[in-house]
Amino acid sequence: MRFDWLAGRQIDSFTIMLFKTPFACGAKMMKANDEPRFDIDVLRKYAGDKVFARGREYFNDGQVQILLVEPKRVVAQVAGTEDYRTFLTGRGKSIDGECSCPAFEDWGFCKHMVAVALTVNAMGRDAEAEGAGALARIREHLKRKGVDALVEMVMTLADRDPTLLRKLDVAAATGHGDDKAIEARLGKAIDRAVRTTRYVEYGEAGDWAAHVDEVLDTIAELASNGRAAVALKLVNRAMQGIEQAIGSIDDSDGDCSALLERAGEIHRDAVLEVRPEPVQLARELFARAMNDEYGVFGRVVSAYADALGETGLAEYRRLATEAWEKLPPRTGKGKSRDTTPELDYFGLMRILDYFAERDGDVDARIALRAKDLSSPWAYLQLAEFCLAQGRKEEALRRAEEGLWVFEDSGPDVRLVLFTAKLLIGVDRKQDAEAHLWRAFETAPSIELYERLRKLAPKSACERAVAFLEARTKRGERVYWFSRSDLLIEILIREKKFDAAWAAVHKHKASINVRLTLAGKTSATRPRDALAVYSERVEQLANGGGNTAYEEAAKLIGLMAPLQTETERKTYVATLKARHGRKRNFMKLMS
Repeated sequence: MRFDWLAGRQIDSFTIMLFKTPFACGAKMMKANDEPRFDIDVLRKYAGDKVFARGREYFNDGQVQILLVEPKRVVAQVAGTEDYRTFLTGRGKSIDGECSCPAFEDWGFCKHMVAVALTVNAMGRDAEAEGAGALARIREHLKRKGVDALVEMVMTLADRDPTLLRKLDVAAATGHGDDKAIEARLGKAIDRAVRTTRYVEYGEAGDWAAHVDEVLDTIAELASNGRAAVALKLVNRAMQGIEQAIGSIDDSDGDCSALLERAGEIHRDAVLEVRPEPVQLARELFARAMNDEYGVFGRVVSAYADALGETGLAEYRRLATEAWEKLPPRTGKGKSRDTTPELDYFGLMRILDYFAERDGDVDARIALRAKDLSSPWAYLQLAEFCLAQGRKEEALRRAEEGLWVFEDSGPDVRLVLFTAKLLIGVDRKQDAEAHLWRAFETAPSIELYERLRKLAPKSACERAVAFLEARTKRGERVYWFSRSDLLIEILIREKKFDAAWAAVHKHKASINVRLTLAGKTSATRPRDALAVYSERVEQLANGGGNTAYEEAAKLIGLMAPLQTETERKTYVATLKARHGRKRNFMKLMS
């Protein structure tokens, strides 16, 4: 969400002075007949009891300064560790908004929002009228100042607020002058915005991105206000700068990708306005698509179709076809000798698929996908496409071919399951079962077992358990599971609980699987369940942290009905003796 500069996160003393009115206060009692603007129960529900209580303290301590009250929104500043800007919208049970504090970004509805809502409620029905009156007074005050005085006020604000100064500077660069002068001024602004003199850490990346986004705002305005040719040059410069900066930025939140995507939209809008020569445009766009690391021009053909026209589209198709024909077909056996980048196959296939779809040529679209069959995933994609086009027989043929080509390199579960489903659909259940068992015995999983169980409910469990028992006995690891996890999980699903406990006692098993089994059998095998629960409680207590303590306390609660009173007291006393210094844990236990 974007706000104008007056509603930004920074506010200077002059602006506060203008907004200080009788309603800029802390706690003020509401009149008896007034209905609160914001529903208290909803506030408490959104914030939670603890956050609501903290917000009420802020309200009672007068830490809220209301800056603006309008029918649709409230703007306030709340004093905390820092001064935070808080916005609220809606009324009654419909409440929304945001806050500049870190807690809002991490958790949502925060104590500052609660404090603001309570303050507005306390102001009563006249709050909106007072808010409107304040704006009117400020407007009349500024009108009487005259242009020169207003300029001085704005310059004073800009001198104190780097963000405002930067925005005014960029706006001034486009306010007058010819295209060449505007391009030169904004070009410098772009370079300043994207420049990184050192590595930009995560905490600074958002501000860097906001600075770049401001410049993109100005370029977008140029594109829509008769200067699209200038905007086109500038957005190319901006994209180049952003791409160069990516390596020097912690882009964990994806800010750079979002900026490039927006720049790409501005580029398309500008091209549609300028309408460059179609053949030259096609060559430029194709070159960018083939060298595009960030996906900005990956789906370029349809987006630029109007600007390219039939002449440009024909040239684009010619270039793509020529490049595609130079690529060798790839199979699972030939991939190791082929060094062609994946992007070339995928990118060119997507481009040519656009034209084939435009022509309604399904055979051509299948042939495009069949050129690169260097992985089980590629076979799956091809088979799924054939099925989506109503070609079930070809879908099954391609899927089975993929399983055969890659039978020595381990099964791809997605391809196996897809093939099995098609085989069952054409009444080839035995073949489907054979594929599933082959996959299970190579890389066993619950998903494969469940599909086998549906095909053969009586024999699947016996065969799977025998296979896993043999593997576990040999000490082999079963896929990513610990030795007996999958075996025990299957026994649990089949409700063979005694056999599951026998496997637990015989083999090693992860704590999570044992906890599941304990939960299923605590009433019939309380001693086994208690042993697992107490082991997990000890792990959690030793690990530390409130989340771990809360989980441990829940387990202690599950243990209580399984113990005698003496056992329970002894167990709790033992825990307190070992972990008595962990105060949060002790509070939860009590």
